[in-house]
Amino acid sequence: MYLSDIRLKNFRRLSDVKISFDNDISIFVGANNSGKTSVAQALHFFLSGTRDRVAFHDISACRWNDIDNFANAIDGAVLPEMSVDLWFEVEQNDLHRVIDLLPSLSWESTKVGVRIAFSPRNADETLQRFRQRHEQAQIGIQTPAGEDPYIAPPRTLKDFLETEIPREYEFKYYVLDIAQFNDALEPNQGYEPQELLREQGRTGRDIVNSLIKVDFLHAQRHLSDSAGGSRNEELSRHLSRYYQRNLERHGDDYQAIRALAESENLLNQHLAQVFEDTLERLRDLGYPGLTNPRLIIKSALNPASVMSSQDGTHVHYALNDEGLTLPDKYNGLGFKNLIYMVVELLDLHAQWLATEENRPPLHLVFVEEPEAHLHAQLQQVFVNKVLNILEAETPDAVGFHTQLVITTHSPHILYERGFHPIRYFRRQSSGIDQSTQVLNLSQFHRNTDAPSRDFLERYLKLTHCDLFFADAAILVEGNVERLLMPQMILKAAPGLRSCYLTVLEIGGAFAHLFRDLIEFLGITTLVITDLDSVTAPEIQEEEENADIEADEEEVDDDGPNARSTCPPETPDAITSNQMLVQWLPGLNRIDDLLAQDTQRKTIAADENELGAVRVTYPTTIDITCAAWEGQTIRRAGRTLEVAFAFDNLDWTQDYDNRDLRLRVRGAESLDHLAQRIHEKVHSSSYKKTDFALALLAKNPENWVVPQYISEGLSWLEETLGVAEPNDNEDHPEGNDA
Repeated sequence: MYLSDIRLKNFRRLSDVKISFDNDISIFVGANNSGKTSVAQALHFFLSGTRDRVAFHDISACRWNDIDNFANAIDGAVLPEMSVDLWFEVEQNDLHRVIDLLPSLSWESTKVGVRIAFSPRNADETLQRFRQRHEQAQIGIQTPAGEDPYIAPPRTLKDFLETEIPREYEFKYYVLDIAQFNDALEPNQGYEPQELLREQGRTGRDIVNSLIKVDFLHAQRHLSDSAGGSRNEELSRHLSRYYQRNLERHGDDYQAIRALAESENLLNQHLAQVFEDTLERLRDLGYPGLTNPRLIIKSALNPASVMSSQDGTHVHYALNDEGLTLPDKYNGLGFKNLIYMVVELLDLHAQWLATEENRPPLHLVFVEEPEAHLHAQLQQVFVNKVLNILEAETPDAVGFHTQLVITTHSPHILYERGFHPIRYFRRQSSGIDQSTQVLNLSQFHRNTDAPSRDFLERYLKLTHCDLFFADAAILVEGNVERLLMPQMILKAAPGLRSCYLTVLEIGGAFAHLFRDLIEFLGITTLVITDLDSVTAPEIQEEEENADIEADEEEVDDDGPNARSTCPPETPDAITSNQMLVQWLPGLNRIDDLLAQDTQRKTIAADENELGAVRVTYPTTIDITCAAWEGQTIRRAGRTLEVAFAFDNLDWTQDYDNRDLRLRVRGAESLDHLAQRIHEKVHSSSYKKTDFALALLAKNPENWVVPQYISEGLSWLEETLGVAEPNDNEDHPEGNDA
């Protein structure tokens, strides 16, 4: 038995979300303030059934207008309620546990559901009490002449509920019939679930809590290197508390206490034996490693206090086998955090197993941001080993199940688990209508063709992709663009510095494979790619034996594939860039690509202002050069390097900038210069990374961002709403990219 799905309604920004859970580990990812932690807080609120813990502002802001509409008797207006639907996947041998949730004798399914709603006791009586309170508050108020009348609070029903909601609302429980729901777990129109009423002393809350126990390991773990402070939780104190709760009690081990009175050494042996299993589980995480000190537990106080006081035992780190140790505060925060989390999880797990009567069969544990203070490899070890650590070894654990939910901002944790457990929290809308949609990446995995899916999973593993945490994505052609992008953003679109961007180096040959994932996530995306012009097949045959002129001193022979490479102005040239052919703008011929406007290169955002995609590639520009004053030609660069040279022609031809290797000597005309630059860049001896590194060493004030990149970045800046005045724009009146 496990929790398979929940549907949350009207709780904070989670106005209506369905979340599916894996039966072992689910991983919640998304940008900050997307609602990941709110899921844990919502379950804590609904399962506790404690009205005093609710605040009015827990109701989704998009439902506040419903309160005013109800007070004003608008047709169809009702007071909002918060609710959660819990759906459990149940096996045959667990049916006796959920007998109270079976909707009818004809039930035939593996899913049972229960709804917990926090709703008005009686909406009409609530409105009446508000009006009485409002009228009483106005008694005796006198407004001086000439001033606007003063209205004492509560002025509106919303004001009234801000303080009175714990008394005006109550928890209600309902049995859900899976036959009345569609595949998305949305109820059929007109369906009214059956309310769970108290029977034989069991309330709806008792029934739910007999099935599931939820625990939380919060991100704020208050570990510190400092020696004291009220907010610091020393590891030694935590292990002592764990001992008191779960391990052998001193009342059951009189021999150890007598031995302690005679010899502190015997007590240390006892503590080592008691903690042996716990420390052994820590070794599964790779701690201690080859150079890390191992943990031992040593007595620090007298026999009377060692078992009952949190100061009674201390964690020490053994530096060698000869007894040399240091207290726990001398180890790093990373291992402190790791050990703390493991011990806390074991503590929560042991308390659940220790429930002798009516133990819930399902234990759901939320772990918030386990990556704090942990380096990448240790994060991966943790997420791989944590379930093994929690495996119960006692016979009475048969039939019981533990599920983990990890909320994280770490791409290294995603690296180990793949698409299946990822639940992506996507922010949408803004202002009072802000909300979140939760996307199930296991569906993406099932619905995506194997070649594209396998490529994406391998790519994410290789790059530790942080796509799931970004405000927007920039897909670039190669390493040169990736290296130069921060400087280009600073020059062309400085407002983007306030956003969390992920820059993915994917190349024109593979960019289209990201289409399904980008569209599924709905993330705003800018694709910066090359034209990659090549000769059409019939032209290529004619030129098969042609030699391409190269600079004798600075350029070697062209590479084996250079014979099909051609300048974009070549008649009937086509593109080898599959991004341009299969995604945007979906064209093959170079002349068609150069003729397209912005609209054809853009996928507009949806109604929630999500999912906008723009491609930008080199376009035709007017180029001039001081050496041929008065001459102007129109050219498009095939790649970034050529486009950069065309936009900075005089500067790149300066002798002082020869390390960029874009300088050409002996050109006979401006047209000849453009041709030689193309040949130089596409020769086998040209090192594009060297170009990028040389450019980074230059004063950025002396060069301009290529026009197509500048316009693409400006589009992204405006789309994200972060554009700021820039008096030094490189191309204030450029053509569409």
